[in-house]
Amino acid sequence: MDADRPRRNTKLRRGQREDRKTERERERERERERERERERERERERERERENERERENERERERERERERERERERERERERNRDQERGRG
Repeated sequence: MDADRPRRNTKLRRGQREDRKTERERERERERERERERERERERERERERENERERENERERERERERERERERERERERERNRDQERGRG
């Protein structure tokens, strides 16, 4: 009779071990999924940062273009002023 007990206990423990093993596997899979989700979130954040940087660079380029246009306008104004001075000198 005592010889039967270890086998029953072993079977019970083995079943419990199987349950624990599958639970550990499920937990590892959940952890892997959480890690994949964290990585996807990090990638989305990097993409947002790249997009922000592109937008900042575009804005800097637009500002440079506005400055070049202001400089061209100042140059045209100086040219008009020189022409007026020449006209006054002749007149």
